[in-house]
Amino acid sequence: MSDNWNGWDLPEPYIHRITVTGKDIDSFGHANNARYLEWADEAAWTHWFSKGEAYSMEACAKDDRGIAIIRTEADYLGHVREGDEIDCAVWISQSDRRLRAERRYQFRRASDGATVFRALTKVVCFQLSTGRPARMTPIFSNHYSVLPSVAAALVTES
Repeated sequence: MSDNWNGWDLPEPYIHRITVTGKDIDSFGHANNARYLEWADEAAWTHWFSKGEAYSMEACAKDDRGIAIIRTEADYLGHVREGDEIDCAVWISQSDRRLRAERRYQFRRASDGATVFRALTKVVCFQLSTGRPARMTPIFSNHYSVLPSVAAALVTES
């Protein structure tokens, strides 16, 4: 991964900051691994909502569409403790803008910039009323598009 983007794996991240609370801590005194996946889900939703008023739960219901994770790859690279702040970065890293897309995540501890988690989720668009895969509507296609700077960075990564 490149360090050309202020310590982020890719350019132009959407960043959602969270603070680790007591309910996140396991019996080993650090955040439980399952919480990282919940934080990834939270970051994905705030990324969706950050696009403006049109990106809402109502828009999903109106379009009868949702996004479901079909695969997650996660790397736990460090630990965080109660009170730590984490910057949760999200990128759409691949999309056919019809049915399938991928999101990448990188979580960094705010105090020292250390990367503590990376993940890749593969997702599919589905029809809410049937639960079956369905073509993305324009709002989903727009959100699940790869930024040109991210596409260029991924080409150089290969």
